[in-house]
Amino acid sequence: MPDGTIDSHADGGPPLRVLVAARDEERLIGATLRALADAFPGAVLWVADDGSRDGTATLALGAGARVIGGRPAGKGAAMTRAADVALAELEPGANPVFLLCDGDLGDSAGRLGPLVEAVHGGEADVVVAAFSQRLGGGLGLAVGFARWALARRCGLDLRAPISGQRAMRAGTLRRALPLASGYGMELGMTIDLVRSGARLEEVELDLSHRVTGRTVGGFLHRGRQLLDFLRVYLSRR
Repeated sequence: MPDGTIDSHADGGPPLRVLVAARDEERLIGATLRALADAFPGAVLWVADDGSRDGTATLALGAGARVIGGRPAGKGAAMTRAADVALAELEPGANPVFLLCDGDLGDSAGRLGPLVEAVHGGEADVVVAAFSQRLGGGLGLAVGFARWALARRCGLDLRAPISGQRAMRAGTLRRALPLASGYGMELGMTIDLVRSGARLEEVELDLSHRVTGRTVGGFLHRGRQLLDFLRVYLSRR
């Protein structure tokens, strides 16, 4: 097998499932899906399209992905819809690895192999990617709150508490459903799974994504994130 690719049937079971979160990502979704297909030959690609108003869904279909769309409902609800459909098609007893990632990774999505390898190898139940370089123009308040909330709710200290790049088995994903609403998806998932006894590890990877700068739109985005994180924190006392 060529360097940089991961056998999506590495444990002899069903192929890897990849769930890609996307909303209005027509600029990067094609590159993201191509990189995933190249890195994980034979993997089944699903795109959770959260009511995109651009060509995201069309481009995803053209790249060979299965698109689960609907009205805008927030990231957590969109990914829950896609996860439900992907899990429902599995044969009884099948427990393949699921890779969750964001649609704005572009070519760097091809570097997610270590997450899948770690789950295949039994190193952890949930493996999360921490970006090797800090990206984004915010002040760090939302991420700082998420890190504090994790420490308070489940005693966990993570570098990347809201990273959307994570791998786990189907059975572990089922335990996390339904995912917390909106941008609280990853924070809620982490708290719930760690509380249930899942072993979680972080892996540092050289990834890139679309960033929001110190603009009005960027601050509004981070404000919505912070509100969703607060809702998760309050709902998991």
